[in-house]
Amino acid sequence: MTRTPKQPVWYMATPADGIIERSRVLSPVSLADAVGQVIDHPTPCRTKWYDETPHSYFRMVKRVGEVLEDTAIRPAAWPVRLWIVEPLGETGNWGQRSYPYRLLSHRIRVVEETDAWQALGTRGRDVLDAIDHQLPQFAPRWAADWDTAPETMGRRRETWRLSGDGDTTSGMKAESLADDAARAHRESAAQWWIRRLAADAADRALAGRGASAAAAHYASGRATGLALAVQHQDRFDAYVLNALRGVGLDSPAPALAV
Repeated sequence: MTRTPKQPVWYMATPADGIIERSRVLSPVSLADAVGQVIDHPTPCRTKWYDETPHSYFRMVKRVGEVLEDTAIRPAAWPVRLWIVEPLGETGNWGQRSYPYRLLSHRIRVVEETDAWQALGTRGRDVLDAIDHQLPQFAPRWAADWDTAPETMGRRRETWRLSGDGDTTSGMKAESLADDAARAHRESAAQWWIRRLAADAADRALAGRGASAAAAHYASGRATGLALAVQHQDRFDAYVLNALRGVGLDSPAPALAV
């Protein structure tokens, strides 16, 4: 029996209003208003596949962890909306070798909306839970620890960053491994957004608390490390995960996301 290759699922992401961000300038395109319908690109490029306008073609990916790449949604903001689409007619790519997961077209069918957490990787739901429910508690504590003893905390952070201890790798090595894992699993865009969402959550938690700039920076770094540990929970052992979490910088250590 001959097996036919499984057809890929193609994804696009929009802000919460369902409008493709790049389309706003010339001719807004709403995916939210077109579920089940075919959309012809309103301003297609004449030289395929070249950016003649800010929105020259529909951009989609088959690796959902990269769907937030190249969306022009700035700053990183949640919620976004995630859509399954079907490319129709002629399709293209900027280069199959560099962008094997991406496709460009001038016509799509909007199949359905799906769970947006998938855009943040396989553990995106848990990442959002940690950002929403753990960081608001931890960030003020991290900042207070720094401002209570900035010189001591500075030395401890430098030791963590450069060498770790017998139970964890260094912070720098852990972050490098997280970057490598994100690339290998096609979650680089997801990881960039996770970093931004975590840092923004820490900033919100510190608003009006009088934390110093150095303490806020420290809390932001701790927040991104915790969120990355959740993202890569199934890919690393405690030697790496605890380095991302900053275990050893807290006394006593709080209960951390798993």
